[in-house]
Amino acid sequence: MPVAPSLSILVAGPYRSGTLDDPERIAENVLRMEEAALELFRAGHLPLLGEWLALPLIARAGSRAMGDSQWEAIFHPVAERLARRCDACLRIGGPSAGADQMVAIFRALGRPVYRDLHEVPPAGP
Repeated sequence: MPVAPSLSILVAGPYRSGTLDDPERIAENVLRMEEAALELFRAGHLPLLGEWLALPLIARAGSRAMGDSQWEAIFHPVAERLARRCDACLRIGGPSAGADQMVAIFRALGRPVYRDLHEVPPAGP
């Protein structure tokens, strides 16, 4: 596989989808995204999750429950802004309207969307 420059790669996958908002199942979804992020980092890239940026802001904004007005005003908008700044997207996991929206942003911008870690070229020095 050819060596690529280091990329900022948004890891997009289910967060709430399919969880019925069960905190343990949401944590499992985040764990899967973070495991993929670690592999991207080991391959020489800068992985990013919208959750890493949005969740602290949501807490600071005073959100009391997932899906409340503060949560809605921040969660997806942060991910959409981040998507516009990343070089590529790694779409993992099952059904997720939010992750599919991230893919749509990357496609509209003509940026790569990877569906498997093995598709991502390793970064050079």
